[in-house]
Amino acid sequence: MSTVTIGRANSASAMTIPAVLSALIAANRKKDNSQIATCKMQIASLYIWQRRRAERLSRIAKQQRSDAMGMGRFSTADWAAYNARHVDGRSRSEIFGATGIDPRFDPARFSTRESRDSAHNPQSTPIILAADVTGSMGMIAHELMRGGLIILTSEIYDRRPVSDPHIMVAAVGDAFTDAAPLQATQFEADISLASQIRALWLEGNGGGNNGESYSAAHLLAALKTSTDAFERRGRKGYLFTIGDEPVHNGLSADQIARIFGIEPPRGLSARECLAMAQRSYEVFHIVIREGYAATGLDRVLRSWQPLLPGRAFVLDDHRRIAELVVSIIEITEGRDASEVAASWPDSAAAVVAKAIGERQNRRLLPLF
Repeated sequence: MSTVTIGRANSASAMTIPAVLSALIAANRKKDNSQIATCKMQIASLYIWQRRRAERLSRIAKQQRSDAMGMGRFSTADWAAYNARHVDGRSRSEIFGATGIDPRFDPARFSTRESRDSAHNPQSTPIILAADVTGSMGMIAHELMRGGLIILTSEIYDRRPVSDPHIMVAAVGDAFTDAAPLQATQFEADISLASQIRALWLEGNGGGNNGESYSAAHLLAALKTSTDAFERRGRKGYLFTIGDEPVHNGLSADQIARIFGIEPPRGLSARECLAMAQRSYEVFHIVIREGYAATGLDRVLRSWQPLLPGRAFVLDDHRRIAELVVSIIEITEGRDASEVAASWPDSAAAVVAKAIGERQNRRLLPLF
């Protein structure tokens, strides 16, 4: 009987476990102990070869995904074309059709979100927009898709407060009540971000418990992102949480385990989650004066101002999120607040100026 030989490349790929098993069965019938031992060795070797091949392909795929991150640039024309096909004239429910969390965006299932330099974006700047999607706040994601991200990216390119933006959008809910209290896209530098945002689940619940789990976004930045900006150049990225409610005081150990797929020794307070994020991000919060904050603004500010002194902003019109985000980045990078506010068209200038207000030395207060 001919034996199956183990080789490399072609001969190994041609050999199959069923073929060796057939040879093993025949050897057992003949009670050919030598051939039985050979077949068993071949099966073990084949399993090892297949496992190594799978690991090699996995490494190649991972490298290809890493190489692809940051390729390309945001384009107003691309956004306009995408919106014409998928967004314009459509309701929020038509744009965001998910009825459950997509595993791709579940922090318990992915290990790291990477923002890497590339030939197209050699000085990448990670920017995280973490939007409340509970209750009526789904309008934030809706507005980002309708035009906010077009304004955000084009104005960053034109004004150049930072270089080569890589944007992640996160959806924040309530860790006490929601099935999906946190979701996060990849960092992207082109229109591929749009389809990921539309695949986020706007769960729309929230617990009616005077708060949301914005700290989950801080912990996401601290535990699940890796950026060349900080690791290679010591440059912090930008993290904006956006919503209308107070912040719950951190996350319990059980909540952290459920959201992130890790087993912490204890829970973390809101201040601890924030401090972890601040190591590599400039962190801000934007209060939307709608929904809860329309009547409970004092309670919201009592929650946020001690946590982020000088870095919590009240925005009267959610349609101006992009302008305020760009303005905050500009001011943080050293530009004069009044000049930044005045640089917008009239309708946006007044809203931005009111949100920015008077700042010490006309700049935002540093945390460190």
